[in-house]
Amino acid sequence: MIEARRITVRGRVQGVGFRPFVYEQARLLGLKGTVQNNMDGVRIVVEGEPRAIDRLLMRLKKRPPRLSRVDQVLEEKVPVKGYRDFVIQESDRRGDSSVVIPVDAAVCEECLEEMFDPGNFRYRYPFINCTQCGPRYTIIEELPYDRPFTAMKSFTMCERCASEYHDAGNRRHHAQPIACPECGPKLILFTIGGEKLAEGERALQEARIRLERGEIVAVKGLGGYHLACDAFDEAAVRRLREGKRRPRRPLAVMVRSLEEARRLCLLSEAEEKMLASPESPIVILDRRSDAGLPELLAPGLGTLGVMLPYTPLHHLLFADGSLRALVMTSANPSGLPILYRDEEAFHYLADIADAVLSSDREILHPIDDSVVRVRGDVPLFYRRSRGFVPDPLPAPHPVDGVVALGGQQKNVFAIGRGNQIFLGPHIGDMDSLQVIDRFQREFRHLLKWLGIRPKAAAVDLHPGYSTWPLAREMGIPVVPVQHHHAHLVACQVDNGVNEPCFGIILDGTGYGLDGKIWGFEILYGDARSFERLAHLRYTPLPGSERAVREPWRNAAGMLADLFGEEGVEWAKRLFPERMREIDVIAQMTRSGINSPLAGTCGRLFDAVSALLGVCRASSYDGEAAIRLSELGRKTEDPEAGEADEVYPHALRAGEGGLEEIDFSPMLRELIRDRFSGVPVARIVEKFQRTVARVCVERVLSWSERRPGLNRSVALSGGSFHNEYLSQAIADRLRRAGFRVYTHRRVPPSDGGLALGQLVIASRRDKAHSEEEGSGDVHGGSGPRGGKRGL
Repeated sequence: MIEARRITVRGRVQGVGFRPFVYEQARLLGLKGTVQNNMDGVRIVVEGEPRAIDRLLMRLKKRPPRLSRVDQVLEEKVPVKGYRDFVIQESDRRGDSSVVIPVDAAVCEECLEEMFDPGNFRYRYPFINCTQCGPRYTIIEELPYDRPFTAMKSFTMCERCASEYHDAGNRRHHAQPIACPECGPKLILFTIGGEKLAEGERALQEARIRLERGEIVAVKGLGGYHLACDAFDEAAVRRLREGKRRPRRPLAVMVRSLEEARRLCLLSEAEEKMLASPESPIVILDRRSDAGLPELLAPGLGTLGVMLPYTPLHHLLFADGSLRALVMTSANPSGLPILYRDEEAFHYLADIADAVLSSDREILHPIDDSVVRVRGDVPLFYRRSRGFVPDPLPAPHPVDGVVALGGQQKNVFAIGRGNQIFLGPHIGDMDSLQVIDRFQREFRHLLKWLGIRPKAAAVDLHPGYSTWPLAREMGIPVVPVQHHHAHLVACQVDNGVNEPCFGIILDGTGYGLDGKIWGFEILYGDARSFERLAHLRYTPLPGSERAVREPWRNAAGMLADLFGEEGVEWAKRLFPERMREIDVIAQMTRSGINSPLAGTCGRLFDAVSALLGVCRASSYDGEAAIRLSELGRKTEDPEAGEADEVYPHALRAGEGGLEEIDFSPMLRELIRDRFSGVPVARIVEKFQRTVARVCVERVLSWSERRPGLNRSVALSGGSFHNEYLSQAIADRLRRAGFRVYTHRRVPPSDGGLALGQLVIASRRDKAHSEEEGSGDVHGGSGPRGGKRGL
């Protein structure tokens, strides 16, 4: 008996060889019909024996192509038409899109073998690709993903490429970026002034020679330009730092092979797997002490950001000569987005690079490298971008048409479609017009691709953030979301948690419901509402943002506020070169002039870092806290002292039972230890243990007082990049019988903020949004510092 079925497959099923896979399986099973890309995914009409159709369905679900991800398979019986063969049809571009946009993928092993095979017509071709690797998101102009709607539309396929493209049994069947030396993109080496030096193989060899002799070359990759130099050449690394005005921020390194990575760093099996994955992110690894790399790559840190070559060009740069590792850092001047056009490279890199290695294949959508740290077998994202964007995350309920514009720092936006949430690429800090322009461009493109007409926009509660005017320009209701509420919900969504739970939110900066700066929060709630249970005692931040960049100011203001004249004298003893400024800071804290009140984990770590002489001025975001936590991993005598030794703290009662955590007793003893010559690493260890212990105790205390609350805790906020805090808090809570949720698919820092914002906004009661005639929704504040009702 012959029957016919229409099958719709949704997920990441375009640009990954899915149609050729279906074609091959259908032919093997003796089935007839068609397969077609459309705006809904992949549509299959198949006729044959019911058992054979069932086997096809099983293979679609269980054995799809390497880069695909099947989210949904729908089937329905249809009339038999009597197809004589199985064919791949041209794409149908009608209707609204519900496809998942394909992600960029590292070059596969099959393509590498061909590229290094002298007998292959793509021998040493730096743009080799197939359906299982190569550019996707970065070259798409419109959907569905077909060559005429990509950056490859200007390259006409030669006979050999066309033959492979149309051969249903070939690995490159409908590989949209297919190319070869005869018909595809070409390498071009320019001087930094824009003069063409060489093309093709000569350009490659000249670039490699320049790198070997210590020059800096801007290299065009999948998503933009990198600044590259020999990672073992200290003089070249120093010159790159000076040119980029990046004195201490860690630089990412690309190594020629997994074996080289093992020589330079300590690798677990999970870290090796992540390095070699199709996503090929930067993986933060523990560096070997005998690696021979300059300390200048990551000053003061025992870790190193490492990635493997992920484009054919990268592999070719390492294939000849002596290069073992290259600095590969994003080619963007401080505060600007990654560069991706030749004219930008010539203009902005004139004082940094010596040459530009480019190509005539256009990048349509720039994207930064993703950055992860593997803990156990789970990746912890620092930056979710290339290789992962714009893959959707499942939503806990329908979120169609709701968008979230993210935060001011580490901005990432989010768009809701059906029961999916699409996070955009890493945009950066929204402090310049160039970054805001990049945000708007990528946001509009993704909206168009997804076929979404926004109906509500979530923004951070902070009234001064750049996202507010962007949201108002849309002419739709604007939903303000408190920063740490968004962090809590982001962690819940990341873990598929729908019920209320505790939240320990340790962060740098977030605008609070009381107008003060929050960032050390014990919360309880979900997407509907949250209650603030405890927080860090507020202290003035003299000079506001300047105190963030210069932690010694933060420390001096904290001491002056908490300990009066005694604190001022301590500050002068600790920072003797700043005596006159300390008197001004003390006056600012007393009068409240340009000294907003803050109680954040980030600023606490900054202050302690400065007090201990670890970092008095930060050259990059989070430097003071990062270098402090690094010392905590290097205790001089791990056997000294009690394993559970902590500093004292106090609790003060606030409005409505809200608890205020007062660390002034800790700071007094910490400074006494500093003046007494206690090793700094031991002080750091005790300090971090105290912070972790207090967080756990507050959750346990509230759980005992309110036994009806769920015994589960979400850990979120940028401070949870600190390995000690994350592990110590999670371990203690689990031993106490709590379920603990940590981030798995988005960063705990502001790169994951939009995920929580979107889900909160979608839960906001519709009647509540109608209360404001202006279209702005300002509800949800509740009693100050207490429960936030919706």
